[in-house]
Amino acid sequence: MPDRRQPDSPTDDNPFAAPPEGRPDQPWQPRSDGDGGNRDGNGPGDSGGQRGPARWDPTDPIQRRARYALLAGMWGFFFGIFGIPSVGLLLGALALYWGITALRGKPAAATGEPGAPRGLDALGPAARPQRTAAVSGLVTASLAILLAMSSYALQLVYKDFYVCRDDALTKAAELQCNTLLPDNFVGEVLQVRQ
Repeated sequence: MPDRRQPDSPTDDNPFAAPPEGRPDQPWQPRSDGDGGNRDGNGPGDSGGQRGPARWDPTDPIQRRARYALLAGMWGFFFGIFGIPSVGLLLGALALYWGITALRGKPAAATGEPGAPRGLDALGPAARPQRTAAVSGLVTASLAILLAMSSYALQLVYKDFYVCRDDALTKAAELQCNTLLPDNFVGEVLQVRQ
């Protein structure tokens, strides 16, 4: 393999490269950008630098609630699909609350000015992933609540069938409960199989 020479230019920003020949090792220092260094001490995720989007800040209640809304809504939807409507309803309600408060909430460092942006708009360009998480949490929360409510509605409408099936002592008695169901798609889905 041919000998590769390291460039001696000051723009070489590989922090793991060996120092050029003849120069002694130096202690570690924070990397500086091309503008002569990061003078104010703000990192790329800080609002002072404005070089990139802000990172996940677990101390910010808006960002935390947006993530909670997404997770609770997703798990509420899964519990609704897997047939545990009470947990799905609880998680859906929590996700709905967290999603709405994330979209309408005040940022951690609110200035209190009447014209200042509120909620996720106060985060500026960093609000996009948090807004997406909050809206996705609202959508999945709505689906989880819809699944739970439809499960409870089925149990209420076909209460006689469920009581008969739960009280049946034999398989023949359980099959007799199918006569309490309608002759449509719902009846075919709910009926006791042989």
